[in-house]
Amino acid sequence: MSEYSQKSTRITNFYQLSDQTDLLDTLTQRSHWKKPVLIIPSLASEFNTPDNRPVFENMLKELTGAAYLSNIVIGLDGATREDVALLETMISDAGLSQVLIQWNDGPAFSALYDLIQSAGIDLSHRGKGRNVFMSFGVAIALSATSVGLLDADIRTFKRRQLDRLFYPVEIFGYEFAKAYYARSDGKQLFGRVKRLLVDPILIALKRKFADSGEDKMLHIIDFLLLFHYQLSGEIVINVNLLRRMRYSLNWGVEILTLIEAYRKASQIAQVEFTRSYFDHKHQKLSATNAEKGLHKMSTDIIATLLSALIVEEGLEVSSHFFRDLALTYQSVAEELIKKYAENAKANGLYYDRDREETFVKEVIADAIVTVGQLLDVPQNISTMFLRYTAMNPEFEPFNRDGLQEAIMAVENRLKHEYKHTRELPSWERLEEKIPDIVNRIIDAIEAGKKDSSQSHPG
Repeated sequence: MSEYSQKSTRITNFYQLSDQTDLLDTLTQRSHWKKPVLIIPSLASEFNTPDNRPVFENMLKELTGAAYLSNIVIGLDGATREDVALLETMISDAGLSQVLIQWNDGPAFSALYDLIQSAGIDLSHRGKGRNVFMSFGVAIALSATSVGLLDADIRTFKRRQLDRLFYPVEIFGYEFAKAYYARSDGKQLFGRVKRLLVDPILIALKRKFADSGEDKMLHIIDFLLLFHYQLSGEIVINVNLLRRMRYSLNWGVEILTLIEAYRKASQIAQVEFTRSYFDHKHQKLSATNAEKGLHKMSTDIIATLLSALIVEEGLEVSSHFFRDLALTYQSVAEELIKKYAENAKANGLYYDRDREETFVKEVIADAIVTVGQLLDVPQNISTMFLRYTAMNPEFEPFNRDGLQEAIMAVENRLKHEYKHTRELPSWERLEEKIPDIVNRIIDAIEAGKKDSSQSHPG
């Protein structure tokens, strides 16, 4: 029997209990007085290469049936004018209308990024977070009532999956819906960061907060643990909530979005996207390079989670907190690895236990300590160094050459990198800073349409 239990009064689970139900007619009827908008952040490489193009073409084909969507916004990064023309041809060939291409490298949207940057909002870090942030602004300019987000690399995408995700928001009035799905192809387990980082660090934090009586922190951790797949990128948000939510520029965006939903949403759903295997692009481990792959993803997620607890929720931590957390995390992760190994064996799946344990010990446990030092200790270390170099005359020549200024500069850089530049304000706040930003976006959209018509006369 399929799972159908409800385990929380805060989050409603929408299970796929039937393969026959089609929600399209109901969504289409309701869309007569609502404006659902879908955002697809994409790199040009996701449709201009032979390997990736069939995946993108399938998504466009499936979306032709989503008649309830008012607009589809494709946020396009790393694209030339030729790539834009190719995408326009693919959209036309699929028979899609009401599609807007947000060409981030084009003159109109480049000017918008410069405008936002001039208002003191750092968008210099290019990537999916920056792209989606602008797309949210486009959706607001289009008078969207709800906004969906869909990755461009879903190999197994079907329109009905998207229907299920929009349904709670469009029909029942939920403010936030997040997809979940199985990350196994029947041969092996995927979703390594969820299994080996997110769940065990949340369980480890829950143990620590239960021991210390930190009820406020426990409520947040329990909320995050209720989600079957915290890192899924497929969501639908009511536009009023979207305007009030802050965003992240890095791999911690899904965790920050859930924390923002915890703080600001009252009706939250998680939706079974599909009962079948869900396949999209996999990240490489990159154990020796902290700036790439799953290593970088893990560091960003840890930094986002701990920053939210320490900087915004007021968690007081000692100098031993992070090392204790790393040890507790490793113990929990090893317990979970044993369970995954046993489940894999019981189902005849391939499972490399040594590789999973290496990922935990050499990547994540060290990342927890490193992030902890960057979040909490820079000022303590710099204070110690400043006092030590000031008290001992042997350092006087170095101090004259700028040693103490260099120490302070490093502290400020680390604090800036991990507490400020990776998070973005809400669109509500941005509209206060730039009152005519929505009109500027409309102008950029119209300029894009004009440019397209000139490139394709007749």
